[in-house]
Amino acid sequence: MDTPPFSDLGLPAPLLAAIETLGYERPSPIQALSIPPALEGKDLVGLSATGSGKTAAFALPALALLDLKAMWPQVLILCPTRELAVQVCEEVHRLGAKMRGLHATPVYGGAPMDRQLRALRDGVHVIVGTPGRLLDHLRRGSFDASHIRLAILDEADRMLDMGFKEEMDELLAALPKERQTLFFSATMNPGVSRLIRSFGKDPQIIDIQQKARTVSTVDQSYFEVRQRSKVEVLSRILDMNPPRLGLIFCNTKRSVDECTEDLVNRGYAADRLHGDMTQQMRERVLKRFREGSVELLVATDVAARGLDIDEIDVVFNYDLPTDPEDYLHRIGRTGRAGRSGRAVTFVFGRDIYRLQSIERYTRSVIRRERIPSVEQVEGRRADLIFDGLKERLEAGKFDAYQDNIDRLLEQGHTPTDIAGALVTMLREASGREGSMIEEDREPERPARREKTRDVRAPRDERREDRGPERGARPNPRFERGPIPHEPGMTRLFLSLGKTHGVMAKEIVGMLYREAGLPDGCLGRITLFPKHSLVDVPGEFVNQVMERTRNARLRGRPFRIDVDRGPV
Repeated sequence: MDTPPFSDLGLPAPLLAAIETLGYERPSPIQALSIPPALEGKDLVGLSATGSGKTAAFALPALALLDLKAMWPQVLILCPTRELAVQVCEEVHRLGAKMRGLHATPVYGGAPMDRQLRALRDGVHVIVGTPGRLLDHLRRGSFDASHIRLAILDEADRMLDMGFKEEMDELLAALPKERQTLFFSATMNPGVSRLIRSFGKDPQIIDIQQKARTVSTVDQSYFEVRQRSKVEVLSRILDMNPPRLGLIFCNTKRSVDECTEDLVNRGYAADRLHGDMTQQMRERVLKRFREGSVELLVATDVAARGLDIDEIDVVFNYDLPTDPEDYLHRIGRTGRAGRSGRAVTFVFGRDIYRLQSIERYTRSVIRRERIPSVEQVEGRRADLIFDGLKERLEAGKFDAYQDNIDRLLEQGHTPTDIAGALVTMLREASGREGSMIEEDREPERPARREKTRDVRAPRDERREDRGPERGARPNPRFERGPIPHEPGMTRLFLSLGKTHGVMAKEIVGMLYREAGLPDGCLGRITLFPKHSLVDVPGEFVNQVMERTRNARLRGRPFRIDVDRGPV
């Protein structure tokens, strides 16, 4: 549906200024239909799929009714999980960035109670939390519910599915009778209906129906592969059809960490996104992903909520989701804005029955494919190199290096031999560490896993080693000229490079180990034959130089200093 601009919805100027700063152009359907009646004080039931913009649909009217001079809780937002509570609270802060004096805090189980007690005691306008921990605060008197003007239930159906019925009943019963209540849910099941009848006041129902249960522009396929062979199969698929941007879904944070680490060790520009990351780290990762310096983003379902990027070429279900609705949400991240997309799913054993349930739910056929062989991957890689060379030659985007070529010709080498050697070097540079895939008919063996450090910074350094042939697209990072700085970063010079056998992941591991840097803070790493350049946040520069003074890399001492640039 066509929606009016945010300026027509009745929002105050500070919220409109924040919306403009964030770059939102027009509201989503659920936002356009929910915000005006919510601003009028009406109770609402918003039925819309996850990822449709529900957070802003209730956060904007909630912020509009706040009295910032009154330092007590006025808005209560209930969420099913701590990850979602943190994310919603961060969105509240972003949307309220132009509201001077706004205080919002997340309250959830598993976090230190004293910190939450201090935040509540100091005064807060908006509380975003999970039912269990909020009820703890209510019972101990640290949460004063008497001034709550608006209660919001985000993903009410999930909270009921997770067994929070009694906690939600007790919390809502403790709120003032004259409050406003907004219910947001993906489905209207009997539990949600009961909740609305008990605590809603003739709410207006806004139902944003999903036009189709699957995306017609998404090509869906699956591969049967054992757990220990997933990363090898993933690598082959990526090398056969390199995406510009790819999203990889895992069911657990541990699986996200392991998959990301394996991809980085194989030379891919990959990074992770899960609930343990701070908002600053999350925004840095998403910025790199949008810019294309990170090609592969590995994420959990909860961490990927609100991720709205139209240019994602492929979605991988590295782990099969348990809920068919989650499958739809995942594959809906690609094939957007009229583009075509791919959805690839890994299954094995009993997973095939769950996949059949997903097919019935989506009313679509998910095609089985054969795992590409090593020969097919090598052939495809050669084709990509050929296409990339042809494109560069036709576009004239290369340096002649005539002196070097003349020297080789004078030594008796033919032009064909020179070109062949260069292509060979290019293929070797693009090669990845691989392994054989254990076929289903082979006996079970304990998985052998190389012990690697928990490398957190799969940045665009991997692309420096691989060269421009992946995807056969002209890439500005391979053009000559200064490498741009990321704001807030300082570039350090490290006196070891490719000729010393140094790899980017070894620099990353050394810096985290020796310098004690916080997880995910490193930026670009560029490898040269005799040295390397590393982008480090400015506040950690002295710490890095001090703590690595006696460190070694590949058994070699090295010098590290602020890069002075070309002299």
